[in-house]
Amino acid sequence: MSGKSSKVSSWRTVAARLLLVLLLIGCSESVALAAPASRSIADRSVSWPTASQWRRVLFLEDYNTRVVLLGVAVLGAAAGLVGSFTLLRKRALLGDALAHASTPGIALAFMFATALGLDGKSLPVLLLGATITGVLGIGVVLVVRSQTRLKEDAALGIVLSVFFGAGVALLGIVQQMESGSAAGLEGFIYGKTASMNASDARLILVASGIAVVGCLLLFKEFKLLCFDENFAGSRGMPVLVLDLCLMALVVLVTIVGLQAVGLILVVALFVTPTAAARFWTEKLWRVAGLSALMGGVGGVFGAAASALMPRLPSGAMIVLASTALFAFSMFFGTARGVLIRWLRRFRVNRRVRRRHLLRGLYELLELDEPDSVFRRDARVPVETVLATRSWSRNQLSRTIASAQHEELITLREDSIGLTQSGYVQAARLTREHRLWELYLITHAEVAPSRVDRDADAIEHVLEPELVDELERLLEQQPVHIAVPASPHDSLSPGALQ
Repeated sequence: MSGKSSKVSSWRTVAARLLLVLLLIGCSESVALAAPASRSIADRSVSWPTASQWRRVLFLEDYNTRVVLLGVAVLGAAAGLVGSFTLLRKRALLGDALAHASTPGIALAFMFATALGLDGKSLPVLLLGATITGVLGIGVVLVVRSQTRLKEDAALGIVLSVFFGAGVALLGIVQQMESGSAAGLEGFIYGKTASMNASDARLILVASGIAVVGCLLLFKEFKLLCFDENFAGSRGMPVLVLDLCLMALVVLVTIVGLQAVGLILVVALFVTPTAAARFWTEKLWRVAGLSALMGGVGGVFGAAASALMPRLPSGAMIVLASTALFAFSMFFGTARGVLIRWLRRFRVNRRVRRRHLLRGLYELLELDEPDSVFRRDARVPVETVLATRSWSRNQLSRTIASAQHEELITLREDSIGLTQSGYVQAARLTREHRLWELYLITHAEVAPSRVDRDADAIEHVLEPELVDELERLLEQQPVHIAVPASPHDSLSPGALQ
């Protein structure tokens, strides 16, 4: 009986424990359902900003937002202005090499400041160390380029990798120091725009103001230095001093830019706005102004996007905003944009096909009228024109429609005739083409059997801008002589003398 009672008591104990566990689970579930949902600190998801967040950013209600937007706007404008000269000077990656070369300076400044009992995380101290090693890195680039046969890109690659490797090694040593904590130094690698305070913004404002004033005062000298260094030297300008001044401005903007976007992305502030501005204009002063404007706008948009969605890094958003401006400029730029160049090439090709049509009609009508006398009733069948060149039927139809719109030809019953203005243009085009053929035969020793094809090919090889310029020059020259005979029919050595 004792054994049986002990078994019953053990079963009761197990049942009581199971009931207790079930009660605890039920209570925890009810508490979880009743408690409001809270986001985990490890949650890195990005949500769409609310209306209140939009209002606070658009109307600059937060003090920190105003400070950050002011700092990045001024920094972006200064970097865009300085970058317009470095890009034309073919030193676009100079800022990237300088930023990476500043890494060991940041670590060394922290180590020395901590050893002396100072605040190792003081921004002026860190920027001073970054400036020293950055200038040293630029000096190494100049020495390698001038004293060896290595090109500047190889020197930049060497300095970038070696100095950055040394900086990472020193940061690893700093992490093991017992005298101070190095937490936060990696912010100079990736940027820490959101933590910018008023003193940081004032430092950026002063440095950017110095860079802008320096560019404006030396604008003429920098312009000549970028386009023709040898001519600048022949005019008595101190080329080396000007080059050092330009690099000093790059150093100044790069060092203060580490606070905003970090050393990895700071090169985008110099290159992207200037590259975008090049699609809109050809004049340097306009490129410089647009670069400064796009740099400031890209900085403001990127920082505002990061303020709306705080989980997105500010430096990366600034670079992406500048890249969006670059993509828009690349497609819609009025000077070098993809669409405008496509439109120009389309117009030039259409003009070339219309010129070929007029010249072909003139040559076919010339077979019937050797004296090249204009007759309104002279016509050529469309099928005959189609067989003279490698036209497609649709292409010929579009060319005929274009010439009709210009009132150069008339189309009636599948035959084409020239109007009076069309005849004048056809005669001028044929004359110019045959004079070019005579020049190729006489001076370029091109065989008469293939000179026509070589002369035609020039219209398709030249860039559209050059074709337009040549056509404008030719239109300024009136026709004073009659159209010469075709050199394919009768060409004797005496005819060319």
